[in-house]
Amino acid sequence: MKNKYIDLIEQTFDFPQPEFKVIDNELYFNDVALMDIIKQYGTPLKITYLPKISQNIQKAKRLFNVAMAKVDYRGNYNYCYCTKSSHFAFVMEEALKNDIHIETSSAFDINIIEDLYAQGLINKDKWIICNGFKKRAYTENIAILINNGWINTIPVIDNMIEIDMLSNALEKKCRIGIRIAAEEEPKFEFYTSRLGIRYSDIVPFYQNKIKKNPKFELKMLHFFLNTGVKDDAYYWNELSKCVNVYCDLKKVCPTLDSLNIGGGFPIKNSLQFDYDYEYMAEEIIAQIKSICNQRDIIEPHIFTEFGSFTVGESGATIYSILGQKQQNDRERWYMIDSSFMTTLPDTWALKQRFIMLPINRWDSEYQRVILGGLTCDSSDYYNSEAHANAIFLPKLPTEQGETQYIGFFHTGAYQESIGGFGGIQHCLLPAPKHIIIDRDENEEYYTRLFSKEQSHRSMLRTLGY
Repeated sequence: MKNKYIDLIEQTFDFPQPEFKVIDNELYFNDVALMDIIKQYGTPLKITYLPKISQNIQKAKRLFNVAMAKVDYRGNYNYCYCTKSSHFAFVMEEALKNDIHIETSSAFDINIIEDLYAQGLINKDKWIICNGFKKRAYTENIAILINNGWINTIPVIDNMIEIDMLSNALEKKCRIGIRIAAEEEPKFEFYTSRLGIRYSDIVPFYQNKIKKNPKFELKMLHFFLNTGVKDDAYYWNELSKCVNVYCDLKKVCPTLDSLNIGGGFPIKNSLQFDYDYEYMAEEIIAQIKSICNQRDIIEPHIFTEFGSFTVGESGATIYSILGQKQQNDRERWYMIDSSFMTTLPDTWALKQRFIMLPINRWDSEYQRVILGGLTCDSSDYYNSEAHANAIFLPKLPTEQGETQYIGFFHTGAYQESIGGFGGIQHCLLPAPKHIIIDRDENEEYYTRLFSKEQSHRSMLRTLGY
């Protein structure tokens, strides 16, 4: 009978996979030997594998450009990165190597753009799409950017009062967009998104507040669904409504030429993940072209805002198993050397699924377990409710000095900002080390330390001690 962990994985999934393979019973992530990384840096440990960011950007650009070529689409495709997914400088620097544009959501995002410009990493020709409900500081920062010659900055109007705030702050003419308040999916708690302007108000809003104002030129209609880009009736119905609103608006607004279909390409969260990116890109472009042809409207330029898709699959979080606790006849706990609530908050707050695999000892027998974090909070765990399946891991080693290591993969989006990087952690557990992995001109990988494990001094200083 085959009862080794590697047998379980190979019998259950199509394995190895492009990101994952096992050599000498140790896991490799994008051809990086993770045990070597652990021996050098220890655990708990956050990892960002930079080449994956560029790979995913180039993948999306290729998919949409090919889709446009297949149907003779007359508009252009523009890839934007959502900074809110990860604001780290190393992420922004890697993304900007790929001729992309930026989507912002707060006043401080504008300060980041100014810093990148000062370093020569971005120029004023880039599209800067400014989303979100805008407080005065955000509006004023956007106006400063435009007044300083960032002519391709597009504030997307989320609520009607923003237009007057922006008009008062601007010294130069400005291109703007309007965000549609899309209908939420049927199972959601609300009928309509709190963000954007409802369908029926968009054309009157343009005619009454934008058309007559010499400071504004309407360029973009913006559309976003919380569920992401899915092949289901809800997504296609909302996309169709959005494109029809674009056609209605285009008939009264000649300057409108761009449709922002937001973000939402999913990332791989299970070894069973199956998503046809090529089909979805082609179907989106084909449907937009078809509706525009029916309405006798020239196709718009397409903007997408990919955040998690850009950076999510670059991340990994590594833990040691400190020990085992058998609490009853059914529940066997493996205790990690950190906290899920602080290092992977989405597993706690949203029951977000990530790929979880052991790093070593793939030739060992396995058993069903629950993973527990170190805080005293009863919610600090990861089990089959969050995971795609029941959690199986190798039985813990009996030899003195041998440790079982596990990794959570594709954790690169949102976890640090939600967890409060550099701030106060639940139960004052320190934030782990964070390292960057990149490749040189010979495709050899190398590492560098981005941040040390959080010290008690920095945490006490934040607390006022």
